Amino acid sequence: MNRFVAMLAMVSGAAGSAAAPPIRFEEIAEKAGLRFALRNGEAGGFHQIELTLGGVATLDYNYDGCADVYFTNGAAIPSLRKTGPQFFNRLFRNNCDLTFTDVTAEAGVAGDGYAMAVAAADWDNDGFTDLFVAGVKGNTLYRNLGNGRFADRTGAAGLAARVPKWAVSAGWFDYDNDGWLDLFVANYVEWDAAKEPRCGTPERQYYCHPDAYRGLPNQLFRNNGDGTFTDVSETSGIGAHVGKGMGVAFADMDGDGFTDVFVANDSVRGVLFRNLGNGRFEETGLEAGVALRDDGHAIAGMGADFRDLDNDGKPDLLVSGILNDSFLLFRNLGGQQGFEDYAQRTGLLMSTRQLTGWSLGMYDFDNDGWKDMFFALAHLMQLDRYLGRESALANRVYRNNGGARLEDVSGSAGPAFQAAAAHRGAAFADFDNDGRVDAVVSAVNGPAKLFHNVSGGAAHWLGVRLRGVRSNRQGLGAKVRVHLADGRDLYNHATTAVGYASSSEPVVRFGLGAQAEAESVEVHWPGGQVQRLSHVAGDQVVEIVEEGRK
Repeated sequence: MNRFVAMLAMVSGAAGSAAAPPIRFEEIAEKAGLRFALRNGEAGGFHQIELTLGGVATLDYNYDGCADVYFTNGAAIPSLRKTGPQFFNRLFRNNCDLTFTDVTAEAGVAGDGYAMAVAAADWDNDGFTDLFVAGVKGNTLYRNLGNGRFADRTGAAGLAARVPKWAVSAGWFDYDNDGWLDLFVANYVEWDAAKEPRCGTPERQYYCHPDAYRGLPNQLFRNNGDGTFTDVSETSGIGAHVGKGMGVAFADMDGDGFTDVFVANDSVRGVLFRNLGNGRFEETGLEAGVALRDDGHAIAGMGADFRDLDNDGKPDLLVSGILNDSFLLFRNLGGQQGFEDYAQRTGLLMSTRQLTGWSLGMYDFDNDGWKDMFFALAHLMQLDRYLGRESALANRVYRNNGGARLEDVSGSAGPAFQAAAAHRGAAFADFDNDGRVDAVVSAVNGPAKLFHNVSGGAAHWLGVRLRGVRSNRQGLGAKVRVHLADGRDLYNHATTAVGYASSSEPVVRFGLGAQAEAESVEVHWPGGQVQRLSHVAGDQVVEIVEEGRK
């Protein structure tokens, strides 16, 4: 029995997984004032962009300790503006009492184009979280001014009029460990409303397969530390690989101290960019074993998360796909050994065969010490018309209960959780600061959902908020190890790039099970500095400030 099976097969009494209460969610968006409907502008033209929006972000934009929500939105088609009804992105402030106020107008972040994705992080190290919004006709960089307002810095930062245009996801990470967050943009396909291919017949038209479109290379922009960025896509090697990028996720997969990048591609093989540490990346998806399904087929990869699922200190990779693809789980073998396909052995492969997954996340929803899985689901809309199958689906949550298989516990997650919709983006945060991770999910042409985690039990938890000094301000890329008195080690790392087109809180979270404190907390900052704290009380978010000066 290898280490992964042994770890998953271990049912620890200290973790309390054998008797863990159900993972349950209460849907409270309407009650909380989080009233938003994602509009794709569909008007019978079967435009490809109607399928792929829209992301959502959780961020603390006003630095009050409560997670806020930002939704991207669509626009009129085909000209995308000033022809028919306009739909705008929306920012909701968390009032710190599990209610929200729409502050879009005063914040200045409505946008006026067809947005796809949002990536949130403090790129200028001023202590306030900024926004990058990716879309069909261009992208927008919003700088948080710290007074409740944002300013468009796209042009001033050198990010305006950059080709290629249609971006589906983006994320922030410090690829060169210089203390400034760099920007990765996952681009999809070439698209022009006036030249779009038509598929089917005039009487029976449908959305084209991605094969009908030419793919695009991804982009990497280096943060110069002065408010501007330099396009290093070509010199870094990122731009040499054409794909159809959707989800993007970051982790130091081989433990060399540099953050690597995985991009889920639509119907072509996924790509894994190994960071060589010298400003360049090597694409190693095939060699590492994460480019294709175990049978050699590419899936329509959409969402991705890059986290340590089995608590062995090595980040594993989770990828969602479309109907008949199944979702993929790759176990990290360590160093440069690559990954092994683990979806079949955990039961994930067969149980997701008939699903279509968009955003996702690996979080410990019941705080038992094992990261669980959340999937935002919906089939493509044309299934309703041509295959006689409902496109709306209920979301799924899988418990990692310390056993040899993941357990689908969606049926006991609450009646509202089981309501079907055309779900898309999903982001994660603890909105009421009770130590239980919640989820916010967008839905095409329907109301957004806020899943408040109301799982019972007395399991303890710990959140780690990092404040970089020599590293980037939010400590993105830092690896955190928690050691418990019962001998267990728990691992996680700081990132906001989670799922599909979405962005989650930067707090690094751990379920402690029956343990009321962490015997030690060890932070490996980007750049190599290691910082340790002893006897850290649980049931709190502790801020750890990096030692030293920049």
